[in-house]
Amino acid sequence: MKAFITGGAGFIGSNLADRLIKDGHKVVVYDNFSTGQVEFTEHHQQNPAYTIIEGDVLDKTDLTRAMRACDFVFHFQANADVRGGITNTLIDVEQNIMGTHSVLEAMRFNDIKYIAFASSATIYGEPEKFPTPEDIAPVQTSLYGASKYSAEALIQSYCEYYDMKSWIFRFVSFMGPRYTHGVIFDFMKKLKADPKRLHIMGDGTQRKSYLHVFDGINAILMAIKKSHHKTNIFNLGNKEWINVRDLADLVCKLMELKNVEYTFEGGIRGWKGDSPFVHLDISRICSLGWSPKYSVKETISDTVKFLQENEDLLYTRK
Repeated sequence: MKAFITGGAGFIGSNLADRLIKDGHKVVVYDNFSTGQVEFTEHHQQNPAYTIIEGDVLDKTDLTRAMRACDFVFHFQANADVRGGITNTLIDVEQNIMGTHSVLEAMRFNDIKYIAFASSATIYGEPEKFPTPEDIAPVQTSLYGASKYSAEALIQSYCEYYDMKSWIFRFVSFMGPRYTHGVIFDFMKKLKADPKRLHIMGDGTQRKSYLHVFDGINAILMAIKKSHHKTNIFNLGNKEWINVRDLADLVCKLMELKNVEYTFEGGIRGWKGDSPFVHLDISRICSLGWSPKYSVKETISDTVKFLQENEDLLYTRK
């Protein structure tokens, strides 16, 4: 196929592009480089199967032109800062809802029938059931989660109107090579500035599940291959979880730091909209024959190793 990846120069999108190229597909990457990294794309510059276009999904004219002759859309562009909506209430609406609408309109104009969408575990808010299955009725606790849930609804409605087919993936936090934002990024940046102290949002008891990006991409491609409903919704997560204090201990150990003093802020939630426990039921995707190969600790270790080897990212990314 000829795949179109929004956000294809970012953490997950660039890893997906690598995998699709390896599998023999053609790839068009569309990214405005607000968070995407040029260095994640440079190794494909001489590959005729790989095209990179700098553009914004909110520019419908450029987006529609760039998407021409593609067969399948991976819509992975989004505002990546879950906390950003607290101070900028428009960013999630623009980037996640209107951005998805632009993608769907470009697909409609180009008669493209297939889309995979990077949704989020945040759409579940603070559920009462753990592990959390796909079929609960979520109550929204963040603008980010609400925008992702709204984008899901837009995609489902376009599938009904225009005979499209969608695969919607509700992620826990992905980690691994090319990871450029999130808790480990924040911890390592703080520890590089002060190796003796680490300020942690929340009280350290928050429990989170993390998935290696390679496992996540394997799951996405398996679901597309094996699940053929009009709308296919899958949780993507790990079978394990870790609390934030233990994660901090592991990061410090991997950085060979000792006697680090922790300070905490925010109680059981690091910020409004932060769920104290994220643990998804992954039985639906596992029923297709997938299971995570990397443990949570292995995933964290790979992430720390990548950032140690690419320390400049800690300073070039805000």
